[in-house]
Amino acid sequence: MARIIGGIAASHTPTIGFAYDRNKRDDPVWSPIFHNFAPLAAWLAEKRPDVLVMIYNDHVSSFFFDHYSAFALGVGPEWPVADEGAGARDLPPVRGHPQLASYIGHSLMADEFDMSFFQHRALDHGCFSPLSVLCPHDPEWPVSIVPLQMGVLQFPIPTARRFYKLGQALRRAIESYPDDLKVAIVATGGLSHQVHGERAGFNNPGWDERFLDLFERDPEQLAAMTTAEYAELGGLEGAEVVMWLTMRGALSANVTCMHRSYYLPSMTGIATAIYEGTDEPNPAIVERQRRHVASELAGVERLEGTYPFTLERSVKAFRINDYLHRMVEPNHREAFLCDPESSFEMAGLSEQERDLIRRRDWRGMMHYGVIFFMLEKLGAVTGVSNLHIYAAMRGETLETFQRTRNAPGALYSVAGKDATHLGWDTLPGHSVREQDVGAGRD
Repeated sequence: MARIIGGIAASHTPTIGFAYDRNKRDDPVWSPIFHNFAPLAAWLAEKRPDVLVMIYNDHVSSFFFDHYSAFALGVGPEWPVADEGAGARDLPPVRGHPQLASYIGHSLMADEFDMSFFQHRALDHGCFSPLSVLCPHDPEWPVSIVPLQMGVLQFPIPTARRFYKLGQALRRAIESYPDDLKVAIVATGGLSHQVHGERAGFNNPGWDERFLDLFERDPEQLAAMTTAEYAELGGLEGAEVVMWLTMRGALSANVTCMHRSYYLPSMTGIATAIYEGTDEPNPAIVERQRRHVASELAGVERLEGTYPFTLERSVKAFRINDYLHRMVEPNHREAFLCDPESSFEMAGLSEQERDLIRRRDWRGMMHYGVIFFMLEKLGAVTGVSNLHIYAAMRGETLETFQRTRNAPGALYSVAGKDATHLGWDTLPGHSVREQDVGAGRD
């Protein structure tokens, strides 16, 4: 089984990345940052975790307020550095761990945390500011990461206790993962700071020290505090420190603090800490959690011809699903219709993916991992009705399939105002080009 080897905490202020990128290790203003991070880097080098679960918040770099989630889990295979306004930092992308991430997602949802999931988004200084001084990365990073993005910028946000409970659920998820992995939980953010309004520049080192004391010895007290109380003591932006409670909840009730430091150079109290737990996973709890995670889809495999669109399928078939989803963009669908081969090349589709689309192999695409609603969009663009696709799914002709319907003459699609050759809607016999329908073959 996977096991949590400990937790580390680190502020993620962009000043850390700034000092690293400009090689300010020997500058007396910046050198304390490197000195304080060194024990964390040494601990990681000694323990050699396979995966870091990075708890962070995005600073409106890759996530915007048109869709803002409380808890967003990254399930993708790779994570590049975000451009935050003047070019991305010169750091390599870091590997993801889709298998562990997907299992964590299933487990957290089973524990009634309503997660959102993301792939192919860049990570900003919330992750890479501390990560760049925690691990060597030339030519590549020595670990994989699972990013857990917390929506703490737009109110309302989850309560401190909810973050703490999420950590407890995260522990159950990781410890019930069946493969042998060493996992470290990394909490980022804080400590005290405020960057907006007339209170900009507020700090409270006394509270920062008190927070670190309570975090180690009495996290329940921190879990009971309100956002307003965190803001009063540590600044409104400093209230992001509730994210640390997720890491603390993932550890044992009793922890040993192996390292702790604090430095306030300017706007943000920069803290680093290492915590190791004391109790081993309970095998009964681990087995119960595995059954719990599997319970929602238990037996679905007996439903012949049924393929739930799981996180695993989503990751595997992201590229072709993304390509077909972009049929909602007029320029993309025009490029596809005018020169499909060039369009495939621009999108970087594999030869298998290109062939599936060329042959309109509806059932083959579905078996590959394409969700039906992307097939529906391709049908709308190519003049194929939904009913033709349904028939192809079953390996039947349209006429055979329609005999199973109450209204055999009812054909439709999601095609909108720009649709052209809907031959099935205007000609006798509901005809449609054979090359567009495909044969439903694999």
